[in-house]
Amino acid sequence: MTADVTIETTLPVSDGILLTEAASSKVAALLSAEGREDLSLRVAVQPGGCSGLRYQLFFDDRSLDGDVVKEFGTVKVVTDRMSAPYLAGATVDFVDTIEKQGFTIDNPNATGSCACGDSFS
Repeated sequence: MTADVTIETTLPVSDGILLTEAASSKVAALLSAEGREDLSLRVAVQPGGCSGLRYQLFFDDRSLDGDVVKEFGTVKVVTDRMSAPYLAGATVDFVDTIEKQGFTIDNPNATGSCACGDSFS
């Protein structure tokens, strides 16, 4: 007699950025306030900061050659081709607590970060 065995595995998200429900809701609210449906949330990595690289999040209406686009409901998240490898598997969240409010990025590719949390290496 044989038994049916189901094995579930969870693979890390490595094909771009993951936007949490809280972050997606906040971005959608901000986009609604802007009144423009042509904007996407662009997440980029730029040289700078204490640790060598820093994150940039901003609304953008451009489409660049090689952009990686992911959709989370009504929200589009765009990453340029140079930033994409640094952000593969990163999770963008939005926190609203008594201690802090804003977007956070949990990046499995970061080997170090500064105390302010704005830059990484």
